[in-house]
Amino acid sequence: MFDELSHLLGAVPGEASRKDYAKAVMEENCLGKRTAATRKLSLQRLIELYSLDTRVVLFQVLRDFWGRHEMSRPLLALLLALARDPLLRATARAVVSTPFGHEFARQSMKDALSNAVGGRLNEATLDKVLRNASSSWTQSGHLRGRSRKIRQCIETTPAVTTYALLLGFAVGRRGRLLFDTPWAVILDASPHELIDSAVDAKRLGLLNIKQSGTIIDVSFPALLTEKERELNHGTHRQIG
Repeated sequence: MFDELSHLLGAVPGEASRKDYAKAVMEENCLGKRTAATRKLSLQRLIELYSLDTRVVLFQVLRDFWGRHEMSRPLLALLLALARDPLLRATARAVVSTPFGHEFARQSMKDALSNAVGGRLNEATLDKVLRNASSSWTQSGHLRGRSRKIRQCIETTPAVTTYALLLGFAVGRRGRLLFDTPWAVILDASPHELIDSAVDAKRLGLLNIKQSGTIIDVSFPALLTEKERELNHGTHRQIG
């Protein structure tokens, strides 16, 4: 869905509401879909993966980063989709565990999905989920090729690292544990490399990071000044 998300965010201003996104898809047909039914399906899937609601902190941050960090867009989109889609998240280990330069075994992804869903999906639905997941990992740069997928090493950016750490923060991780979350792992970097990237992010004003010996403290004053308090106190505002 990366292409659809790109078209939609390009067509709608940053301060837009979910109704504005829905109007752009359904009435203005910014995605170029042939029928109302396909427009509705695309909108539903975009909402499932990305929220499209600025009241959701993680979407608001993605929307902000989208305009300022163009090269980071594919990984930002993947990170949010992984946070919101448990089926996509179930495929991550199969991708990440494949050595760089090796052919990706589709069966490993199928096995991971089958284990995650048990018998709840029939073969046709499972195959569709597999195709969508494979496309997502290809768009993010982790895989390349069409029928024969080869594992590639992606390169994180300060914006991507910040977003991955924010996702970990949103589920309660703190300190060094932020550098070993499901979102950090997919960045193909060691914790030490991610810390270096976080230091670069600090220079750009994306986050704060303090180190004292083995103690690391990460905070997001530029992103969560008010929202962080709301998150910690469990208000109505949603993080993801």
